[in-house]
Amino acid sequence: MHDNGYFDESVAQVYDSEHGNSDPALIAATAQVLCKLAADGPALEFAIGTGRIALPLQERGVPIQGIELSAAMVAEMRKKECGTPIPVAIGDMTTTRVAGDFALVFLVFNTIDNLTTQEAQCTCFRNAAAHLRPGGRFVVETLIPPLQKIPYGETTHAFACTPDHWGIDVFDSATQQYTSNHMRTKNGRVETLTIPFRYTWPSELDLMAKLAGLELEHRWSDWHKPHSHI
Repeated sequence: MHDNGYFDESVAQVYDSEHGNSDPALIAATAQVLCKLAADGPALEFAIGTGRIALPLQERGVPIQGIELSAAMVAEMRKKECGTPIPVAIGDMTTTRVAGDFALVFLVFNTIDNLTTQEAQCTCFRNAAAHLRPGGRFVVETLIPPLQKIPYGETTHAFACTPDHWGIDVFDSATQQYTSNHMRTKNGRVETLTIPFRYTWPSELDLMAKLAGLELEHRWSDWHKPHSHI
């Protein structure tokens, strides 16, 4: 592994097209909800990445900063920026601190799973809480693992199957560890990428929040549910 974690230049350059969900409608819905939750206050994104969500928030007038482990991912965001550069601290979202306090800290697109131990995930919650002003909110978007879809005795789940991309998750339900394994064909060559993760359950996230001094306010199944509740 390297200083950029698993998201080096080769991954960062194709992240938006091959890894991140760049559907304009989804991005707009996500940004709209986060903008309402920030309520005119400043926001901090953990794992800001290529700015997929941060840039639309900035366009909506939300003062935003970020923390990101991969300098290569931030370099891709810089290519897309048209206005004032978003301040980004390069570092681990479990321990890196930025100045000020925030109305909203958020962590989207299953990125909490990149923290591969329960201890690291708990520390992430504590770091988020340390950045929040009184009444502030920490928003986490993550998947519920599809274990119920996996036949008994099997530990794999295919999530991509196209002529040039195969994707298979391999789960260990005892440790909640899993790996996402990608195989892509490019110019007649096969490229592979394996990234480790740790999934969490909603009840586990609630407990992590409580340990960090936070409490559950809302739980939504998608970014379209919140509009009648904020």
